Amino acid sequence: MDPDFEALRTACDRALNLHGPVRAADLLATIPAGTAVDRYGSGGVVAELEAEVAGLLGMPAAVYLPSGTMAQQAVLRVHADRRGRRTVVAHPQCHLFTGEGGAVERLQGLVGRPAGDRHRLLTRADLDGVAELPAALVVELPQREIGGLLPAWDDVAAQVAWARERGAAAHLDGARLWEAAAGYGRPPAEVAALFDTVYVSFYKGIGALPGCCLAGPEDVVAEVREWRHRMGGTLFGLWPGAASALSCLRVRLPRFPAYLERAREVAAAVRELPGVRVVPDPPQTPLLHLLLATTPEAFAASARALAEGGLWTWAEPATTGDPGVLRVELSVGDATVALPVEEVRAAVAALAGG
Repeated sequence: MDPDFEALRTACDRALNLHGPVRAADLLATIPAGTAVDRYGSGGVVAELEAEVAGLLGMPAAVYLPSGTMAQQAVLRVHADRRGRRTVVAHPQCHLFTGEGGAVERLQGLVGRPAGDRHRLLTRADLDGVAELPAALVVELPQREIGGLLPAWDDVAAQVAWARERGAAAHLDGARLWEAAAGYGRPPAEVAALFDTVYVSFYKGIGALPGCCLAGPEDVVAEVREWRHRMGGTLFGLWPGAASALSCLRVRLPRFPAYLERAREVAAAVRELPGVRVVPDPPQTPLLHLLLATTPEAFAASARALAEGGLWTWAEPATTGDPGVLRVELSVGDATVALPVEEVRAAVAALAGG
């Protein structure tokens, strides 16, 4: 982002996406002054967060880590070592394959086995085509890269059964579990109960400082703690991120049904606009994609004009397989809810060249 555009971002008083532009002062304010600090991940607010997350997910234990990439590498390594297998099965567009630079292969010696079509949801039928015995199945809920889609509840249970029948672990990439739970209309613990282990993020939908938790059986979590140390994640003090996570979790988790309602209101407001397509329509979670029939140059000009008027939208869109179509991801949060739907509609129309 060029410096002038960044200055516009910080000056905006309204935002379309999530909880608004990330500002240091706002994040620091999520750390209570009386926070009890930890020492190398032990005690203090870190222990408090771990206990609260374990309870929210209905799991025996949880451990706080600085990143989801580290958390998932660690737990998949544990599952693989316990089973003497190296293969991890997941959707082709999952974060393991698209956002971690081949870490499970290059650092952990595991083998990623994509299953299913990259443009649609992973299904039990896709898994039936996998002949080798895996160490773990990774299920991402919702599947972010294809629009925040959720598989049918019964199919998720069938996918987990497929893993268990083969002696494999079922692991939930729940970076956006809070969104998925709202979409299913079920508490997070009910979604988590399908799986052996669960990873949840705090800086995404919750809007806290970076950090995450890995939850599961006590013995598995204990091993993940050891891998956190080996991988350099047991910092002298983990309390800032943990305190921010605990504060934001308590404030924002109850709001996710309202975020989902607003996502559907936005979809209804923009779906008939020229050059706009909502994916999926209607949204299944407080996360949706908008496909815009415009050019990068026209999008940039519109985004800048909106920012100059005090409304922050997106720094830049993603490209698609169609050179005449761009994609943006809308994660609904406090800022989106605070913005009148009519203003959202007008902004999307402008970005689509209307």
